[in-house]
Amino acid sequence: MQGGTTFHFTDDGIKATLERAFAAAKGNDVRLAGGMGAIQQYLRAGLVDELDLAIVPILLGTGERLFDHLDRGPIGYQCVEFVSSPSVAHVRFARKP
Repeated sequence: MQGGTTFHFTDDGIKATLERAFAAAKGNDVRLAGGMGAIQQYLRAGLVDELDLAIVPILLGTGERLFDHLDRGPIGYQCVEFVSSPSVAHVRFARKP
């Protein structure tokens, strides 16, 4: 992509993929993007340090729920930032120290 962003697609499993991402980042932050299934796998494995959510209040009727199938939710995280407007809410969770 313009600006130097590169995307790599893999099916090596979440831990191997994360290790590749950290190696490629050379000390910079690594961000996970994907569907609910991918994000839930990383949350269940305890591999997420921070979680940034943008919540848009539109009722679509169906869809996947981010915190389903996590064995009691995202335990070990706390809300560290919440900014809202009538059109979107931005919420940032961080792993508890």
